[in-house]
Amino acid sequence: MSSMAPRWIGLPIAALLAVVGVVGLQVANGGGSFEPMRAADPCAERVVTSQADGIDGLTERLVLIGVDNAACRLQISREALTLELAQAEVRTDAEIDALRAGLRDAVQQMKDDQTLPPASDLVDDALDATDLNSWLKAAIRAIPDRAVDAALKTDDILLRTIDDLDLRSILANLDDQADLNRQVTAATTEAVKESLAARVRDLL
Repeated sequence: MSSMAPRWIGLPIAALLAVVGVVGLQVANGGGSFEPMRAADPCAERVVTSQADGIDGLTERLVLIGVDNAACRLQISREALTLELAQAEVRTDAEIDALRAGLRDAVQQMKDDQTLPPASDLVDDALDATDLNSWLKAAIRAIPDRAVDAALKTDDILLRTIDDLDLRSILANLDDQADLNRQVTAATTEAVKESLAARVRDLL
């Protein structure tokens, strides 16, 4: 029994030495001071991508960039903005105006970097979301892409949609901080589909 004592005593000492060694390595590599992670600068440009295609992917990118722009306008982090919008019972005019302006700015940014698809690329998505009869859908799909793109501009459709969005009502339904992008994206997607379907139908 006594012959086992040195082994058990040695285990805590070995563990202590291992911890000291790890700490020493971290200090040597600049890990001696702790600094909390800083929130990302919403005014800094960042690459925003989407896993979705068509109108869903377009509006998802639009909202992500738009929220960044809104936070930049308000001079707060996007994390602080989403937290405030999720917790506040009443959204201020400044927040609503910043979000709408941020979304409008996002349209221009996407136009400038040439990531806005032509309207003809979005027609099928828009028609699939409508209850138009199959004959009318077929007639609309038969319109040449060149004619659709000459008559309808994606940036114009998006800007009109953003101006018509009831952002206050959309934000009133937020359940948590993570719900902001989802709620605004869903509402924007639906509105874009309705707007595009109505306008392309007028081309007949």
